[in-house]
Amino acid sequence: MDRREIVSKGAALQKAVNSKEPSENVLTILRDLKANVKPTEKLLRETLIGKIVNKVKGVQGLDPEVSKLAAEIISRWRHVVNEQKLASGTSTPIANGARSNGTNSPAPPAKSASPTGVSPDKRNWKVDKVNRDHLTLDTARNNCIGLLYDGLCLGSDLPMKQILELAKEIEQAALNLPDVNHNSGSPVYKEKIRSLFQNLKNKSNPKLRTRILTGEISPERFVTMSHEEMKSRQQKEADKKIAKENMNNAMVAQEEKSVSTSLECGKCHQKKVSYSQAQTRSADEPMTTFCECMNCGNRWKFS
Repeated sequence: MDRREIVSKGAALQKAVNSKEPSENVLTILRDLKANVKPTEKLLRETLIGKIVNKVKGVQGLDPEVSKLAAEIISRWRHVVNEQKLASGTSTPIANGARSNGTNSPAPPAKSASPTGVSPDKRNWKVDKVNRDHLTLDTARNNCIGLLYDGLCLGSDLPMKQILELAKEIEQAALNLPDVNHNSGSPVYKEKIRSLFQNLKNKSNPKLRTRILTGEISPERFVTMSHEEMKSRQQKEADKKIAKENMNNAMVAQEEKSVSTSLECGKCHQKKVSYSQAQTRSADEPMTTFCECMNCGNRWKFS
């Protein structure tokens, strides 16, 4: 699809939304854009198609499938453009707050310290001077946005405004979940925000933050991911290894223990001792007896 066709599709999309045409008409245009646009930063800026699709995502009263598809397209285009930037080595990836749709400038080159001059590992909403208490008229939502900001900014060099914009989008996506029903007092909402924050702060999975900040994972996708889906490939492989070891251990026959009333514990002198025997040396050597006092837990062995 060339520039002229993309501009035409953008105009048709705006008209369909503004005229409240059937959702299927809007979905048809979005599917066409998703399948046929090969995004570059220059193309998205010149046609403004990213800006148009992004606005569709936030229109109230539309079929949820429309918002979902629009979000997927924006997330995909952002990810592709970021990969192009990394491959060319000309600049750092753009984050959610710096979209390649003609609305903002790309993210500045990464620095050794955050924009506030503080070590990236020490950043939080207070250090970055985020005006958290005035983000919305709802105190609970403001607190949740601040919590998400803390999870996203950890170790990041991105500007405060970009990270804050993404934190707000994630919080809004969580508020839009069907079980939450736009109620910030909902236990489901509170638990979801808490879970998202814990996963963002997980030191064993730092790539999750990177995938979200670069747009590989959209806010809408992030809030619906299971804990298993959030795991990195390394985590999943480690879990498989542990599961396999546990399965192997479960299949190994456990040595049967017997209880003796003649063996005496050298620690508490009680004659309540469980024991088992195993051939730990060559076949012509006596078996080793492993003992455990059932009274005090003292363990010893003898041959």
